[in-house]
Amino acid sequence: MTSSSTATKNLNGVRPHTPDRTYSPHSTAQSSLGVSQALAYPIRSGPGGGSESPIPAAVTPSARYATLSIEASLDDFKTNAQTGLSSVEAIYRHRLHGANELVMQKEESIWEKVLEQFKNPMIMLLLGSAFISLIMGQIDDAVSITLAIIIVVTVAFVQEYRSEQSLEALNQLVPHYCTCVRDSQTQTMLATELVCGDIVKFTAGDRIPADIRLITAFDVEVDESSLTGEAKPCQKHTQSIDTASQDLPLADRTNIGFMGTLVRRGHGSGVVVGTGRNTEFGTVFSMMRDVEAKRTPLQNKMDDLGKQLSVVSFAIIALISLLGILQGRDWLDMFTIAVSLAVAAIPEGLPIVVTVTLALGVLRMAKRHAIIKKLPSVESLGSVNVLCVDKTGTLTMNRMTVTKVFLCTQWSVYDYERQSNLSIGGLRIAKLIGNLCNNAHFDDNGLVVGQPTEVALMEMLKGSNNDERKNFKRVAEFPFNSDRKWMAVLCRPLTDSSSLPHVPPLGPVASRLTGGRGSPPSSDAVYYMKGSLEGVLDHCSSYLASETDVRPMDSAVQERIVNASTEIASQGLRVLALAYGRDLTAQELTFVGFVGMHDPPRPGVEEAMSNLLRGGVRVVMITGDSDITAVSIARQLGIPLNPSGKGAMSGTEVDSMSDKQLADAINNVAVFYRATPRHKMAIVRAYQSKGLVVAMTGDGVNDAPALRLADIGISMGKSGTDVSREASDMILVNDDFGTILYAIEEGKSIFFNIQNFLRFQLSTSISALTLIACATLFGLKNPLNAMQILYINIICDGPVAQSLGVEEVDPDVMRRPPMSKTQPIVDRALVTRVLTSAGVIVVGTMWVYWSEMEAGTTGAHGTTKTFTCFVLFDMFNSLACRSSKRSAFSIGFQSNRMYTFAVAATLLSQLVVIYVPFFQSIFQTVALSTWDLFGLTILSSSVLWVDEIRKLPRSAFGGGGGSILGNPGAPNPSWVERVSNTARRIWWRAAGSANSWQRVPTEMDSV
Repeated sequence: MTSSSTATKNLNGVRPHTPDRTYSPHSTAQSSLGVSQALAYPIRSGPGGGSESPIPAAVTPSARYATLSIEASLDDFKTNAQTGLSSVEAIYRHRLHGANELVMQKEESIWEKVLEQFKNPMIMLLLGSAFISLIMGQIDDAVSITLAIIIVVTVAFVQEYRSEQSLEALNQLVPHYCTCVRDSQTQTMLATELVCGDIVKFTAGDRIPADIRLITAFDVEVDESSLTGEAKPCQKHTQSIDTASQDLPLADRTNIGFMGTLVRRGHGSGVVVGTGRNTEFGTVFSMMRDVEAKRTPLQNKMDDLGKQLSVVSFAIIALISLLGILQGRDWLDMFTIAVSLAVAAIPEGLPIVVTVTLALGVLRMAKRHAIIKKLPSVESLGSVNVLCVDKTGTLTMNRMTVTKVFLCTQWSVYDYERQSNLSIGGLRIAKLIGNLCNNAHFDDNGLVVGQPTEVALMEMLKGSNNDERKNFKRVAEFPFNSDRKWMAVLCRPLTDSSSLPHVPPLGPVASRLTGGRGSPPSSDAVYYMKGSLEGVLDHCSSYLASETDVRPMDSAVQERIVNASTEIASQGLRVLALAYGRDLTAQELTFVGFVGMHDPPRPGVEEAMSNLLRGGVRVVMITGDSDITAVSIARQLGIPLNPSGKGAMSGTEVDSMSDKQLADAINNVAVFYRATPRHKMAIVRAYQSKGLVVAMTGDGVNDAPALRLADIGISMGKSGTDVSREASDMILVNDDFGTILYAIEEGKSIFFNIQNFLRFQLSTSISALTLIACATLFGLKNPLNAMQILYINIICDGPVAQSLGVEEVDPDVMRRPPMSKTQPIVDRALVTRVLTSAGVIVVGTMWVYWSEMEAGTTGAHGTTKTFTCFVLFDMFNSLACRSSKRSAFSIGFQSNRMYTFAVAATLLSQLVVIYVPFFQSIFQTVALSTWDLFGLTILSSSVLWVDEIRKLPRSAFGGGGGSILGNPGAPNPSWVERVSNTARRIWWRAAGSANSWQRVPTEMDSV
């Protein structure tokens, strides 16, 4: 039996034969759980055993030990709170179960990642084209195609290599060192050496090194926002939690310290109950690792396009070869011609243009403070149907702010956010209570540092000069805890008592006290209290009617206060009550009022939300907050809630549904509250199961699995954790939610630019292919020689096609709905436009070639004229391809200078080719007359005019009836009127400025 197998047997009840080793958990303490689960360790089996498997997510160690007492937890691990484990036992457990770290799966080597890039169908098609070109002696084609492959593979590899770091960032949050008790000695050691049963000590500023069950907790507050999403630090205690649920929510495990969370205040100790993968951090790690790498819609569409082009290429080879054989031609010659044409039909520049277009999109997004980590993700943003938004830190500032104030002196709620300079009775006293009962402080830069609720109260002072704590001595403090839900301090003024509020006479109980915690040490010391409304009201016997008048508290007064508090809470605000007095034990404090505070929305969120909704993007908010807070914030931000059905769903309800039930239910849900990382992943999967493209925003560790699972993961740059940034596809550098809107605009624009490029290159390829095929089939001399075809493929198609990929964003792009993830790049509309343009080019070029044949000038002059005609057609076609909707004249020539320069350079090079003797000999051209050039220009511009007619709106033709024109009773114009109106429109657009054109009134405007 192997050592690991022996270890497994030992854990299942057989005690290891070691004199001082007493570690053998009791079966009674383990309840129905297996021993390995109670130990919170994976079992590493030997040959023939199972693979390493963590504790099921439903019963994690922290969830189980939160319900056990301190004694039961210590007894489970055979450890002692004072002496800790022995070094021998700790070494044994470490060897048996491994280090306290998150183990990465074996990564692919660099060469494996490089070879992965060649599995792209388009790359494989190009490799086949290069191979065939090489065999057939077409060295130039083979070299150009190979260079294209190298460029694309290199760029894709570099981008993917830089983005494979999402899981590694999790280990960065595990502290390198910790304080541990072993052999009755407190020592500093590496956190990776911790084992279950170790006793860990911590203080403010430390990160918890493993999941621990707290043994002692002195005023401990832990920032768990990176794990739970809660902005408010969690107050910790040591009592066991009574619950019937085996899966206690993270936020409710208030006696557990989670690995990687930060201790904000206090100090304490705990016993390690979970390490490595069996911590809550490890659960997140496992979920991230189990999520398969996703392919973007663009990658899938490019794969489909590669397959379509392969089918077309083989069809061309088969068709032309068959027709040639039927004509009695040599089959080998026909096969050679067919293969050459098929290779020419494949746009080898497509991968380069797509890659460069996406890269330029990444650069443009970087200027707008958004980092795109994977090139295809840019275009995928244009396909987003659903945007799942994490509330804390994404929609909100993750910073509490006082917005409402209620005072018993006025019996009304004031909008403090808009009326912060209020001068009303009782407000001075309320500010003083919030100031003195506060542990936040001003740093050297004048900024308030501390717990968010206390920071909000300090910001009411408007500067450190108004901090009254320098004039008081704090005699005692009663820290907040989850049981009493209030905090109080006992303060005495250092000078006079003029700044003190009016204090009522001591109550009868307090007057008899001679000492004790509830009795002040001197008559000028006063208690100041803040906390939950219920907790504070329980200690109040009076209320402040004015700054000099204190009246008894009765049930009617309490009811008025509670009603006002309920109204504030319904607005999504957190209520914090304020009171003061000289007697805490007798519960005879004076109630002053309460403040309502909230985590304010980020600037620009509402406007961005409105634009996203108009653009067809559905926004769903996911949060760990309560339902009242979540729904209130959703309404404030303009997220539409279903008025006829249930617009909010809890995480518990998500758990109770099957995948199909959840997919059906989410249609009416806009808010998910009390959500955990597991819930977020289930929600994302539910939307994806309906064929939707899902984007997910987040900033915490708890968001990382869902960010990785979503089609587009979006994290915050400033407030986000390393884990969320590395798990995402896009990072908002300035945490501006509005940047997502720009990103979606960019994504849609890139998709249309790629379509425009494809239209141009495919129409050019099909035109050249058709010309050569027609000449071959009809036994005519080739209208274009080899060098001229090469010139068209490299000089004409290259720079001009690339420039089409950098057109500016169409202003109307957000009015269009998101692209379907199943919508192919080459759709029916694009095919129609391609065939229309190719048809015009082929007819016009063949007409020129036929005219030259009729005139008997089929030599160099006829070839040059046909060649120049084709190039001019190409340039006018590129102008038409700049947009599928907008007129070329309305776009202007200054909006894309790269395109203007590319066309100008191409036309200039064409003149060089036909007029410079050196190039005339290479391309077999002759000089053309000015009249020839003028006639060819007029003829080749026809491809632009045909497309302009197609782009004209329906109303330009006067068709569609009165409803389109705005007059129901208007008669439909005649065919002649439609053509006349169209011609006038085209003329005025062409005659207008290069950048814009004014609409010209027509006869139809008077209808």
